[in-house]
Amino acid sequence: MITFLEGVLSESLPTQIVVNVHGIGYEVLIPLSSFDKLPVNGQPIKILTHLQVRDDAHILYGFISTAERDLFRLLLNHVSGIGPKLALAVLSGMSVGHFKNAVVNGDTGLIAKISGIGKKTAERIVLELKDKLGIAAAWEAASVQHADTQRINDVVLALLSLGYKQTDAHAAVKAVLPGAGPTATVEELVRQALKRLV
Repeated sequence: MITFLEGVLSESLPTQIVVNVHGIGYEVLIPLSSFDKLPVNGQPIKILTHLQVRDDAHILYGFISTAERDLFRLLLNHVSGIGPKLALAVLSGMSVGHFKNAVVNGDTGLIAKISGIGKKTAERIVLELKDKLGIAAAWEAASVQHADTQRINDVVLALLSLGYKQTDAHAAVKAVLPGAGPTATVEELVRQALKRLV
């Protein structure tokens, strides 16, 4: 699995980029949410990736933030009928925060406005993310907490996308948070939580 690329941004289009890593150009498909945060061509870049292996191709999908990649993986792994193209469309059509709120509030009309997502798919997204994983409860609980909310939420989502149960993920995050300190990054917290979950 290729989890990230670090190199120089050679080309950038709204839907794809080319990253030069030591003379090898990797084509990476990206959502519009990541395109808006790209550096200028010729500048260094580190982009998080998800590799999809098919019979006819190996395709890299790229994301500037962990939250974007985690949501992409949640959609792929836990919503029937959602493939990489539709998952990218969700990220291109709505910020991660707005999407979370729409799922929590059951706002299928807002989700259905995303290009390529119809009413039935929007209903399936809300139903499967709420019922199968209980993500809505995690998002709601996190949203009423203090300034650590986003960080805790991102860590829990990362653990959920890796297949852990919501209750186990929350317990692991609560256990490592006091000792981690306020400057610990999401990646550091995920690593520490994984040690407790193994």
